[in-house]
Order: sequence, then structure tokens, then C-alpha cells
Amino acid sequence: MMTSFFDQFASPSFLGIPLIAVAIALPWVLFPTPSSRWMNSRLTTLQAWFINRFTNQLLMPLNVGGHKWALMLTSLMMFLITINMLGLLPYTFTPTTQLSLNMGLAVPLWLATVIIGMRNQPTVALGHLLPEGTPIPLIPVLIIIETISLFIRPLALGVRLTANLTAGHLLIQLIATAVFVLLPMMPTVAILTAAVLFLLTLLEVAVAMIQAYVFVLLLSLYLQENV
Repeated sequence: MMTSFFDQFASPSFLGIPLIAVAIALPWVLFPTPSSRWMNSRLTTLQAWFINRFTNQLLMPLNVGGHKWALMLTSLMMFLITINMLGLLPYTFTPTTQLSLNMGLAVPLWLATVIIGMRNQPTVALGHLLPEGTPIPLIPVLIIIETISLFIRPLALGVRLTANLTAGHLLIQLIATAVFVLLPMMPTVAILTAAVLFLLTLLEVAVAMIQAYVFVLLLSLYLQENV
């Protein structure tokens, strides 16, 4: 029996070995691999169509130099969606509820966009720290503010993904507990609460996909500023 609602976010272990690595590696096994036949299966065709549409939508605002990131951003999108969706199943663990994992994804990718901007166009990259037409007395203050906002970007990426998934899982846990408590006392109220739980689960499925898309979309916008 759970002693705390937050126990569901603790990384499970087996024989003292954390199973978060298994939870991260499992989604890649579930993707169907393309066959050597002329006619693929419906699942493979649907997967290829989704990846193609998402890649076109993602790379539309980017310059040609940013198209080199297509494979990594699309793979990251599929990875986050699959992990978030698998985490909604019973008796599973969602690695993206761990801030350490999300920051481990956000910081290196954000830093890569900054390094690319400083290497390819340092004048334009540094120009983002000072808007054009700024009064001279406000220049030092605005440079400090823009620098702080630049370094807050990876923290916002990681915290946004963690907070949304954690809040959704906690809300599902609370409502599910209320259904089990109310069922023997007030069956009608419990049924209505179960209907709310079902709608909330559908909402969480949408949130799992949207948050993965937002994570990758913000990375592409940061990349757009530096290429």
C-alpha cells in the first residue's frame, strides 16, 4: 500500500538496480522497423506519415543550416511521446517525471544551440541580449535581464515537462483514490467521479503528446535564433 502519493514518482529498483534505464530503453523496442518489401504494413506506413508530417512542420521556420537537426529533434519527439504515453499505463514508471532526466535532455541541447550561434554568427547571437533602440541608461539593466532569461531557458524546459506530467499523475491518483473510497458509501457519486477520471485520463493522453511537442518546438525556436 502506498504511504504517499509521491511514491509513484520514485524510481523502482530490482535487486538494488534502478529500472529507469529499462524504462528509457523500452520504447525503442516497440517501434516497428521498416521491412525490405515494396509494400509495408499499415502501422509502418502510418508511422512514416506521422514522422514526415512532423518533420516538415518542425523544419518549416528553420533555415537550411538548422535542417541538420531534423533527425535528432524528430527522434527526441518520438522518444518523449512514447515514454509519456507508456507512463499512463498501470504499474509503469514515467522517467520524464524526474527533473534530473529532463534537465539532462534540456541543458545539453540548449547549450548546443548557444554554441552554434556563438560560433557561426557571434554578432547576431550577442545582439539578442540588447534590443535595438534601447536608451543608453537602460543598456546595463537590459543586458543583465536578457542574460538571466537566456540561462533560465533550459530550466524552463525541464521544469515545464516535469511539472505538467507530475501534476497530471497526481490528479489521476487523487481522483482514483476518491472513487475507491466513495464506492461503498455513495455509488452514484463514485460513478460520476469515475466518469471525470476517464475524461481526465483522455486529457492526460493529450498532455503527454502536447508536452513532448512543446519541448521540441521550443528547442527548434532556440535553434532558429542561432542559425
